Amino acid sequence: MTERLELKYDEQGLITTVVQDDESGEVLMVAWMNEEALRKTLETGRATFYSRSRKKLWMKGERSGHVQLVRSVRVDCDGDVLLLRVEQVGGACHLGYRSCFFRELDAEGGARIIAEKVFDPEDVYKK
Repeated sequence: MTERLELKYDEQGLITTVVQDDESGEVLMVAWMNEEALRKTLETGRATFYSRSRKKLWMKGERSGHVQLVRSVRVDCDGDVLLLRVEQVGGACHLGYRSCFFRELDAEGGARIIAEKVFDPEDVYKK
């Protein structure tokens, strides 16, 4: 059954997007999409987002080569969050980790690193 769904974008025209590894279920990152980014993602099969800081579209991996091949796009029950299930090529985190969620908080508010880097960001993002 297919239904017509109206997505709920925020006041900036963005929708929160959670990115998950399709095979392992690991949450890789959270980003934002506008309508154009979602359209490009659906058309190309490669994750494209909207950068709030740079105020422009960016395709994941356009500089690093660490692309996200989209396997499915899901929407939550309220229509205000997207879930991309992807095949991650390389690391998702610009700091060199597979996932942006590489730190774990403890009861005192400290954070410890629970993953190993999969690439050196100095090598990948040379200015």
